[in-house]
Amino acid sequence: MTFLEPQRLWWLLLIAVLIGAYVFAQTRRREYTVRFTNLSLLDQVAPHRPDVRRHVPAALFTLTLGVLITSMALPAMPVEQPRERATIMVAVDVSLSMAATDIDPDRLNAAKKSAQEFVDTLPDRFNVGLVAFSSTATVVSSPTHDHQAVIGSIENLRLGPGTAIGEGVFASLEAIHNFDEEAEEDPPPSAIVLLSDGENTSGRDIAQAASAAAEQEVPVSAIAFGTGAAMIEIDGYQVPADIDKEALRGLAQDTDGHFYEAESETELDEVYENIGSSLGTELVHEEIVTRFVLVAIVLSMATAVTSLLWFQRLP
Repeated sequence: MTFLEPQRLWWLLLIAVLIGAYVFAQTRRREYTVRFTNLSLLDQVAPHRPDVRRHVPAALFTLTLGVLITSMALPAMPVEQPRERATIMVAVDVSLSMAATDIDPDRLNAAKKSAQEFVDTLPDRFNVGLVAFSSTATVVSSPTHDHQAVIGSIENLRLGPGTAIGEGVFASLEAIHNFDEEAEEDPPPSAIVLLSDGENTSGRDIAQAASAAAEQEVPVSAIAFGTGAAMIEIDGYQVPADIDKEALRGLAQDTDGHFYEAESETELDEVYENIGSSLGTELVHEEIVTRFVLVAIVLSMATAVTSLLWFQRLP
């Protein structure tokens, strides 16, 4: 068992204070009785002094309070739940060449829109992750069922120098490989959707990435952005924003993926229509607050019953 809000357990210190106050009160009561009572007369009038039962309601009340405070800390039990493992990684080129405006409004924003629309139309069962690459590649979002969170991450992508398409593929493969504890021996069914202008300038080359993806049976579908007739400004200089559609086409073909051009109307449904399903499990913490509240109710009822039976009053 664990607690989702363990800091609230500090309230249990109040119980220690209450116990101390109760013990102190009982001591003072005993001293008062000895000081002001004729003991021989008391023995004749009430020879049977109260026994340990008079402490039972107080003990039950303390337990009730302890259980209620513990429930405030949100106790939870680890539970294994089935989880769909099918995964799609979206890899977006954020290199400076993606600032070219040969596609309205520019290559990067066109890629963002395409990626967001694609993620938004994915069936709920798919896990989706996000990789951004420029001179290096970064896993922005690990595979998750929270598609809206990934859409938000896509919106926040920013430009950087260099273009490492190969690294984008390798980072996506690594995210798939680390999906869960079973992934190394039993990789989840998966695919990569890569959005780029295709001009690789950094990191491992595209052919090496294609070979790794093909070996792991992860198809890479590529979407090419740009017409090639564009210039961008870097450090005050106008430089051509070259594209390499053939490199992206080759990447898709070598991995049994699909190739698209940004201006085409082709839907991306076929990217995921052949991906299978694989159920695994994930460990989640399920709240058991209700159980603690039920125990507290039982204890409070026991407190009331014992007090009524033994002392004819409620505590």
